[in-house]
Amino acid sequence: MSDFEAKRQESVREWEALEHSPVPVIYVGSGTCGRAAGALEVLAAARRTLERLAVPARVVEVGCIGPCYLEPLLDIRVPGQPRVSYGNVTPESAERILESYLVRQDPLPGLAAGHFGDGSAAEGQSVDGIPRFFDLPMLKPQVRLVLRNCGFIDPENLGHYLARDGYRGLERALAMGPEAVIAEVKEAGVRGRGGAGFPTFRKWELCRAATGAPKYVICNVSEGDPGAFMNRSLIEGDPHCVLEGLLIAGFAIGATHGYVYINADYRLAIERLRKAQRAMEACGLLGTNILGSGFDFDLIVKEGAGAFVCGEETAQLCSIEGRRGMPRSRPPFPAQSGLFGKPTIINNVETLGSLPNILRNGAGWYKGFGVQGNTGTKTFSLVGSIRRPGLIEVPLGMRLREIIYDIGGGSWKPFKAVQTGGPSGGCLSQEFLDTPVEYEKMTAAGSIMGSGGMIVIDDDTCVVDLALYFLHFTQSESCGKCSPCRVGTWHMVSILERIVAGRGEPEDLAQLQHLAETVARASLCGLGQTAPNPVLTTLRYFRDEYLAHVRDKFCRAAVCTELVEYRIDAAKCNGCRQCVAICPTDAIHGARSERHEIDQQRCIKCRACYEVCRHDPLAADAVVLGPRRSAT
Repeated sequence: MSDFEAKRQESVREWEALEHSPVPVIYVGSGTCGRAAGALEVLAAARRTLERLAVPARVVEVGCIGPCYLEPLLDIRVPGQPRVSYGNVTPESAERILESYLVRQDPLPGLAAGHFGDGSAAEGQSVDGIPRFFDLPMLKPQVRLVLRNCGFIDPENLGHYLARDGYRGLERALAMGPEAVIAEVKEAGVRGRGGAGFPTFRKWELCRAATGAPKYVICNVSEGDPGAFMNRSLIEGDPHCVLEGLLIAGFAIGATHGYVYINADYRLAIERLRKAQRAMEACGLLGTNILGSGFDFDLIVKEGAGAFVCGEETAQLCSIEGRRGMPRSRPPFPAQSGLFGKPTIINNVETLGSLPNILRNGAGWYKGFGVQGNTGTKTFSLVGSIRRPGLIEVPLGMRLREIIYDIGGGSWKPFKAVQTGGPSGGCLSQEFLDTPVEYEKMTAAGSIMGSGGMIVIDDDTCVVDLALYFLHFTQSESCGKCSPCRVGTWHMVSILERIVAGRGEPEDLAQLQHLAETVARASLCGLGQTAPNPVLTTLRYFRDEYLAHVRDKFCRAAVCTELVEYRIDAAKCNGCRQCVAICPTDAIHGARSERHEIDQQRCIKCRACYEVCRHDPLAADAVVLGPRRSAT
């Protein structure tokens, strides 16, 4: 028996001891999302409570399991019972829950989010009044392949990963040989999850056939989209699945060196990557003659400064080489001449994270998920005006309506649109809700799938202001190398700024359209080529809002403050004084039970009066929005 197989068997025994622990096990979701919601405080409170109660228990920190709206999450598994999960836990409620469940054997069903039947001896058992966690509306439609370990294993414990068949895919790949691995990936139909959806096997074939040594493989963790956190969460919750995929890719193309290019501000992900790297080195998964196969591979975790343009392949290569991150013309493509002029493959985090599953279970198994031409699953960060935000994984081909309403629970206020693909994507209106999430169909609608950002927009969002926000982001992140992107985006921002300030004219829309199309056609790299997408799609699907801004000088969402005036409707105002109490500048006056007035000179258009009036059934929207009057 090899040392590695002995390590695996030891890991399986330790995992089974944890799953069948004779003492309670406490799990705390301590990814970045959980920590932002207070998970570390909950963790500290749990440890204090266990010490005070003198209850022997094991405490395990896990990654994000997905439903960020429930963070912080604390789970308890007592011997002979399923693991029970509690959401929105505070230090105070953690103490109450632990004391009730561990001392009085009362799991407080009213506070529980759900329970798991996850392979333990308690599988199939139920807890009175507590639903199964994966039967919750947000989780039931999902399919967890890439995220299968997130929320269940300690991401800093290699043994947990090994016990759940970790590195089995690598072992099979080493036994098959490089050409067979590429054929398996081709048969599976894997496409790049970074946004373009290019078939993974084609890049690998080009690189393997290219002359020159050494060859490199790079994991791209340059995740810069506002609202996107898929890659970060996967690495924080299961770093070894990504690193195993990196090894498989390196073996397939004949690479001996690997890089993980990651944003420097992803501190927790970097910490867990480096710990995983040290654990791999200790058990022979990095270095020379890996698992006795003759395959040599080393790894460097490279921290990037966070430039959005460095998500583009050639700009990322420049950054790793120590130069300013700027894209270059292609050909030659990186697969032929990449890092330091040598053949290089760059794959997205999720692309690499899918490989262990494919090599372990086979291409036929993987093709059972998704649809023809779009096989497998895709992770998304579902955020914005959505009732159940979080990290999700769904089979490709699922419709936007199912994602937004069945999984996300719908928007808080009337749905307006969904922005997919981040700043490089498009804003799709309600008519596209039945669009399947597939590469070609998203592109046909004017958007892209991107790396997986999905922002839901409601009636309180101005699409003109949204387009300006995304375009301002890409304009500021432009490297400036090519004039279509550098100059074109600047002029587009200037036009949009005039429009939202009330100085726009109808002819500005035609100029904006022309500029956007020119920038998309003529820019050097993907940043400039896709930067106009938010403008083009909002002009196409929400032209009436643009016309309201330039013709009527009115912003329906009341976001562009220069175009909105708040007024009191005399027929509806009942003098309740709620708006008076909430106004921060004392701009509203009027006696109780009498009509109020708004002093336009003092009004800062903060919207507070409008919001409180809309929730007062007696006032019935006495505060109304109107176009700015020329006299004010």
